Amino acid sequence: MSDLLFMQEALTLARQAAAVGEVPVGAVVVKDGAVIGRGYNQPVSRRDPTAHAEIIAMRDAAQHLGNYRLTNCDLYVTLEPCCMCAGAMLHARIGRVIFAALDPKTGACGSVIDLFGEARLNHHTTVKSGVSADEAGVLLREFFAQRRQSND
Repeated sequence: MSDLLFMQEALTLARQAAAVGEVPVGAVVVKDGAVIGRGYNQPVSRRDPTAHAEIIAMRDAAQHLGNYRLTNCDLYVTLEPCCMCAGAMLHARIGRVIFAALDPKTGACGSVIDLFGEARLNHHTTVKSGVSADEAGVLLREFFAQRRQSND
């Protein structure tokens, strides 16, 4: 499968998050061409600040593999990871992170800081951005526009 197809699966999960009132972010973990972990944002519904799409997808993948190390895995996510998620990806040894839309407020892959670019860390992850960025951006903008309308 291509990056675009895996990102489409992450976007489907992001739509599930939006449908339950969560910020529309979805993520999948892929190993050897197969999805082994899935997640979408759930911090509000789970009352858990760590329940970001990426964390849930990595937990699912780790259970699937029976190991917290996710070496040789790729993580696809619809929004640039935050510091918490990027740190977890480094600890899990994710090999490649592919994200759609930039996050100019909390992005840790270059928008605000670049955690993956820190040479002093002991693990290095390849980052690719912009895959389905327009589609992910529209989903996010529509979600927040609806939220602002309902708060008026």
